[in-house]
Amino acid sequence: MLELGANPGDTPAADVIKDGTDASFMQDVIEASQTVPVIVDFWAPWCGPCKTLGPAIEAAVTAAGGRVKLVKIDVDANQMYAGQLRVQSIPTVYAFYQGQPVDGFQGALPPSEIQAFVDKVANLAGEPDNGLADAIEAAEAMLAEGAAADAAETFAAILQEDPVNAAAYAGLVQAYLALEDVDQAEAILNGAPAEISDDPALEAVHAQIALARQASAAGPIQELMDKVEADPADKQARLDLAIAMHANGDTAEAVDVLLALFKMDRDWNDGAAKAQLFTIFDALKPNDPIVLNGRRKLSSLIFA
Repeated sequence: MLELGANPGDTPAADVIKDGTDASFMQDVIEASQTVPVIVDFWAPWCGPCKTLGPAIEAAVTAAGGRVKLVKIDVDANQMYAGQLRVQSIPTVYAFYQGQPVDGFQGALPPSEIQAFVDKVANLAGEPDNGLADAIEAAEAMLAEGAAADAAETFAAILQEDPVNAAAYAGLVQAYLALEDVDQAEAILNGAPAEISDDPALEAVHAQIALARQASAAGPIQELMDKVEADPADKQARLDLAIAMHANGDTAEAVDVLLALFKMDRDWNDGAAKAQLFTIFDALKPNDPIVLNGRRKLSSLIFA
């Protein structure tokens, strides 16, 4: 397939610039970005600005000489990952590195800004000092092992070195959530610099804080299950049960309860079931199986 705006004979090497699909996203983007940054261009054939952006970003990626890759995804034919990444207008561009979205923009930019963006992304893998990246990895391991206080100290030290490190900010918030200090976690998030406020990592911990607030008011699971069994039409009891399940770590079960509630009455309480599902999805990584399965089932219910 000829790229948008390209001339016959100018098609770039398939391993640097390629057309992607929902089916190939994990391989082309998530897995490939473990070693080389990958830029994803969400576009559509009818999109005028896409025809301007496409050739410019392709030229910049080609000039980078393999230090960055480009995957172009037609959102008309591939809607799953565009939906997960909240693509609301096109063109939308995301940069991934080591399996995570790290930067992005919407709309067509001047060639100079596109070149600067591609250069910045290409340099992610070529930075000589991996000290902070290694420190973040170590802090995340501490957090996973339950050493939340040690992880908080490490994330805080990283922020002393790099005050706009979104991963460290998100990690520090998660550490305080693990310490059950939701107020401090929210204060840290609110203090994040404006230039990283829209980073996906910070948006995820924002959702985690919202869920933590709900968890503090969650009722006993068995009591709520009995209430639903006694009155299957009690929608509030179903919502409360899902919140309690999530608070108990039963995330997949909570999603199932919310999907059933959405199927029962999608408009109840201003679409509360769908809103709660999105909050849970936002709190998890985009490639989490719970997110992928939940979004697929929700889409099936929406378009049934």
